[in-house]
Amino acid sequence: MTKKQASTDDLIAAIIQGIDDVKGEDIQLLDLREIDNTVCDYFVICSGNSNTQVNAISGAVQKIVSKELKDKPWHVEGLGNAEWVLMDYVNVVVHIFQKNVREFYDIESLWGDAKITEINPA
Repeated sequence: MTKKQASTDDLIAAIIQGIDDVKGEDIQLLDLREIDNTVCDYFVICSGNSNTQVNAISGAVQKIVSKELKDKPWHVEGLGNAEWVLMDYVNVVVHIFQKNVREFYDIESLWGDAKITEINPA
């Protein structure tokens, strides 16, 4: 019996649930599929108020995705200082920022051609 591959929509939903569970803020979904030469299909971007919250968001996302979809990130970086944690799920890359770092890098503007969807969990 082979393992059923989770859909990208399921992965995004699980990521957003993990972010919301620990009160991540300003969640945005960037659809990069129409842009040439991108490394993935989607970015999920959110903010936390401290390095503790950024680490908590990262942990919650990993826990929910692992539990719901039996998947784990291909690569995670930035946990050391927790100002910007990047979680690479291959087709979906999650960026978890502290607010001031997010404002400084402003990756939403760098990917201005992407379709940006504001996420407001229940």
